[in-house]
Amino acid sequence: MSSEDVVPLPTQGTPVSRHGMFGAKTTGDTSGFGGLVVRQAARVSSQRPYGSYFDEVADELERAYPEFGDAIERVVVHRDEITFHVQRARLAEVAQTLRDDLKLRFELCTGVSGVHYPQEIGAELHAIYHFLSMTHNRRIRLEVSAPDEDPHIPSIVSIYPTNDWHERETYDFFGIIFDGHPALTRIEMPDDWVGHPQRKDYPLGGIPVEYRGAEIPPPDQRRSYT
Repeated sequence: MSSEDVVPLPTQGTPVSRHGMFGAKTTGDTSGFGGLVVRQAARVSSQRPYGSYFDEVADELERAYPEFGDAIERVVVHRDEITFHVQRARLAEVAQTLRDDLKLRFELCTGVSGVHYPQEIGAELHAIYHFLSMTHNRRIRLEVSAPDEDPHIPSIVSIYPTNDWHERETYDFFGIIFDGHPALTRIEMPDDWVGHPQRKDYPLGGIPVEYRGAEIPPPDQRRSYT
């Protein structure tokens, strides 16, 4: 992706035109991104009351962190789900509070997944964690961001061991480095693979494969159906 393709995070509802997201620079792009126009929402924060049990969880986190903004950047409620956007330096601390606080008791983290937002300058990589409280029958999310230039996020494997392979997979596909992970190695791609294939700047084609020297053409050289 060239610097011309990178745009700052827009205001709410502003159209964003994406061109050549996967390396296609000419016509015939069959990836679906050539000339695509999307309306992307700006960063938002939900206002109280959040509804459901969300206020109780937020109240307890505010009690645990009197300077709430130092640990929790913002709270977003969307489609009856709540996401706490956490400062990456405080992730492990907040995760331990979620697990150990008797009024929270999120005993299980069901994994972490990555997202790549190349248009969010300085916060291109996101890690999303899903938590379940079996005691209180509640679900919440934590979200943490890191810049491309410093893709480090603290590991929470020591707090939630179930995250071991999930952190490895997110590293493998997105390049997020989970500091403190006991063995952060690739889990699906070969050890010597170059790049992280679920990033949006990763080429869709043109990569030599092992079968008789075959090569997958890049999107702008494939057959166009339009």
